[in-house]
Amino acid sequence: MAASGDADWLPAGRVGKAHGLDGSFYVTRPKPGLLVLDGAIRVGTRETTVVRSAGTAEKPILRLDGLVGREAVEPLRGTDLFVPRTEAKPLADGEYWAHDLEGCEVRDGATVVGMVRTMLTLPSCDVLEVEREGAGDLLVPMVRDAIRSIDIAARRIEIDLVFLGEATEDLS
Repeated sequence: MAASGDADWLPAGRVGKAHGLDGSFYVTRPKPGLLVLDGAIRVGTRETTVVRSAGTAEKPILRLDGLVGREAVEPLRGTDLFVPRTEAKPLADGEYWAHDLEGCEVRDGATVVGMVRTMLTLPSCDVLEVEREGAGDLLVPMVRDAIRSIDIAARRIEIDLVFLGEATEDLS
C-alpha cells in the first residue's frame, strides 16, 4: 500500500531477487500494465525510470536507471515499487485500484460487516477479503449481485449478505 496514503502513486510490485549482473531484478507481486519501459517509477524514496523491461506479465524483470550491478539490487529486495497514477491507463466504470479499496468499511445497510483487508485475484474473479471482528474473514466476489455500491471517497462498500449466504433475510 502507498506509504502515508500517497494517492498520487500506485503500488506496482516489489523488488525481488537480482537477475544477472547488470542491476536487473525480478518483480514480485506485479500489478498488470503498470510496469512499462521508459516509465517513471519510485523505489523507496528514489524516483527513477525503467530502462529495461523483460520477462512475462506474471514474472517481469526490470532494470532501473541508476541501479547498476547486482550489489545495488540486493539491499532493495522486498522494497515496494510505485508508479505515478497519472501514467496508468484510465480505469473503466466499475474498475478500481485494489489499494483504493483496502481499508474501506463494508456494510449491508445498517449492519457493519467489517473492513477490506485486500483484494485477491482468483481464477474466476477478483474478491475482497473482508476482515470481521469475532468471525472469520469473508470473501466477497467483485460481482454486481454481491456488491451493491462502492464509494471510494466515503471509504464505504455496500454488499448483499443474503446473496453471499451470510444472512437469511435482506438486512437493508
